[in-house]
Amino acid sequence: MRKVLVTGGGSGIGRAIARAFAEAGDAVTICGRRLDALQETADGFAMTLRQADVTDEAQVAALFDQPYDVVIANAGVSGDTTSGGLSRLDWSIPDGTQLVILELGANDMLRGIDPALVEQNLDKMLARLKERNIPVLLAGMVAAPNLGHAYGEQFGSIYPKLAEKYGATLYPFFLDGVAGDPKLLLEDGMHPNATGIDRMVERALPTVEKAIAGK
Repeated sequence: MRKVLVTGGGSGIGRAIARAFAEAGDAVTICGRRLDALQETADGFAMTLRQADVTDEAQVAALFDQPYDVVIANAGVSGDTTSGGLSRLDWSIPDGTQLVILELGANDMLRGIDPALVEQNLDKMLARLKERNIPVLLAGMVAAPNLGHAYGEQFGSIYPKLAEKYGATLYPFFLDGVAGDPKLLLEDGMHPNATGIDRMVERALPTVEKAIAGK
């Protein structure tokens, strides 16, 4: 069983990944409970969990016959920045974690925080995870056009540069195919709605699958 920790500036990526595995019929546990059902809500999906303990031998065999056997811990904090993520990195990622999906920087960008500081924080996080021999899938972000060309260029270069430096798997733009499309966003114009999460899952899942498989 692989232990996958998802950390970012919100809970959407954890829900999206868990939902994708569940719809594929995969064995997914979250915080020690097995994913039983997902219910659509205004901002994504509510997860219904049941105890992961299975006593029937046939059920055990069926569980381990699935293509994925992972535990997903959603460590995202709404509104979090790279500074916040760095400050809680060590205690929020337990020993035994076999993959971290790191999705931070969007809230820094929305606040106009200097990209140099964003890069510095992400660099420190990736360095610490590398020291602990924990692979990382780095989910990138793109700066909003209203921040200007220079800011966008500097911010946009952070993720590919750091992914190459630390050998992390890179998913270049977490909101690929969703950003800027009102049909896929909530009324705030920034966060994905249920249909938007569908799109995010569709686009990101192949990269996530490869990272879980260690490819």
